[in-house]
Amino acid sequence: MVRGAVLTVVLLGLVVFSVLLAKVTLTPSPASEDLVTSNLRPGRSLRQYAEDYTFLAACKQAGGNLLLGVPFGLLLPFFVPRRLRMIRMTLLTAVAMAVVELIQGALVAGRAFDIDDVILNTAGALLGYFVLGRRITHRYYMYADVPAPSERPAEPEPAPEPKRTPRPTTGAKAARTKPAGAKGTRTKSAGTKTAATKGASTKKPRSLLDRVRTRVRSR
Repeated sequence: MVRGAVLTVVLLGLVVFSVLLAKVTLTPSPASEDLVTSNLRPGRSLRQYAEDYTFLAACKQAGGNLLLGVPFGLLLPFFVPRRLRMIRMTLLTAVAMAVVELIQGALVAGRAFDIDDVILNTAGALLGYFVLGRRITHRYYMYADVPAPSERPAEPEPAPEPKRTPRPTTGAKAARTKPAGAKGTRTKSAGTKTAATKGASTKKPRSLLDRVRTRVRSR
């Protein structure tokens, strides 16, 4: 929704700018009809501004053409794919301004085609793009690429782990298992041996005098 609103505002701005551009560039100027001539050589008009114009007049002429191209650098990047955005924006600006200059030279009185105006307009578009347009479009695309919470796919629930059932003991493994009775028998015999040992240990040893008396009697 926000993305659509931003694009609508930018589109309206582009329409308003197009109307102003047409008013500035396509308005007839009969007083200059005998003075203006077409220029197909890049740099010729710029050199004329520097040599024949005053400083303020040259700044007004060249600066006006620069400012006229700045809105292209601010608005066109919103409608240009992200790949090679600057190059595509520059080419679109150059083509649009070349068409405007051709219309001036062919249909508008007191206007002529000037390649230096196209160069200045394109330079103004690049200036606007590097100063402000690149930052605005970068933030716009960063925000537009993040899906809304309602548009995000639901995360799948983890599948429960299967329960492991004990395997039945068969064959040789079962034979190795000791029966409970054998363990009890061994415990019982160990108990008998312990009792016999205990009984033997309770007898008192005979004294030396008793041993001597026994030997004398036997003789």
